[in-house]
Amino acid sequence: MTRFAKAHACGNDFLIVEGECDPELAVRLCARNTGVGADGVEFLQWTGEREGRIRLANADGSIAEISGNGTRCVAAWMAHQKQMRAGETVRLETDAGVRGCELVCVNGHRFEFAAGMGVPKIRSKQVRLSDGTQVDGVEVSMGNPHFVIFVDDDSFDAYQRTWQELGREICFHTDFPEQTNVEFVRVIDTNKIEIRIFERGVGPTTSSGTGTCATAAATISRRGGSPRLLVRAPGGEQQVEWEGGNSEMTLTGPAELIATGEAW
Repeated sequence: MTRFAKAHACGNDFLIVEGECDPELAVRLCARNTGVGADGVEFLQWTGEREGRIRLANADGSIAEISGNGTRCVAAWMAHQKQMRAGETVRLETDAGVRGCELVCVNGHRFEFAAGMGVPKIRSKQVRLSDGTQVDGVEVSMGNPHFVIFVDDDSFDAYQRTWQELGREICFHTDFPEQTNVEFVRVIDTNKIEIRIFERGVGPTTSSGTGTCATAAATISRRGGSPRLLVRAPGGEQQVEWEGGNSEMTLTGPAELIATGEAW
């Protein structure tokens, strides 16, 4: 039997399994109809009282460097286990580096964290689609890869494609041999943006922590967005703070524990 906890951050759901990373197990557990169901499995190995090493296997078994939402979900599980209070911090080592998550508040099984997300790396990029269409975007690394596309319409469709179709084509584009996460961003005003996400290894998702950060970084650097930016996704809102340059980005958002259990 495999013991697990399940949590979500703005609808982006994860299983937390203590032990070494097992991609085959992740595929089986993440199956929506024949398994427990999740976007990915965070495999946690405790390394201290409030410290751990995590590795993320996506629903398709691929390994991701980091998930901002998944990291917060693990932090919530650890905070629950250790009965942490506001102001205390969890440190988690990911494949993208160490991330500190400070507990902001607790309400039952709902936790809010302010997490350090590293320094984004940003550059403009064009992608040529199979029909010759040139797509202008912003390539952002948050320790994992993102391609951000600005849109004007609240449908988020662009280049005569639905955002889901365009996201899939770019995710698997030859320019990205290890695939990429794709985000579509609509600027509401200088303090707020709205996004849609096509996540590598998963597909369309309700939220993404690193996707939230990537779109905020692109908006602040390319569109003059506020250094304190509210990012709205279908699953909810998260707050990003970034002064630009080599300063670290901070992401504040919720994580809620849903259940614990055992799977065959």
